[in-house]
Amino acid sequence: MVVGSGDPEDAARDLVALVLTVVELLRQLVERQALRRVDEGDLSDERVERIGTTLMLLDRRMTELRDHFGLRPEDLNIDLGPLGTLLPVE
Repeated sequence: MVVGSGDPEDAARDLVALVLTVVELLRQLVERQALRRVDEGDLSDERVERIGTTLMLLDRRMTELRDHFGLRPEDLNIDLGPLGTLLPVE
């Protein structure tokens, strides 16, 4: 993500990218937590099914939002310098 061109349209796109980056980070964290709970056997079959459906729908919606704003998945991954990237590279 590059910030600071001075163009209002670029600023709006950068803001959308930042918001979607935070949402994607939270989505991935929730997904990992849900998978851990499934692996531990803490959830009923019905709950596992609902979580799976919810995660698929959220992933689909994130793709739709990225497409709508002309963003690629890598546009949502902030480079943290020596720490690497914010999101794992898939």
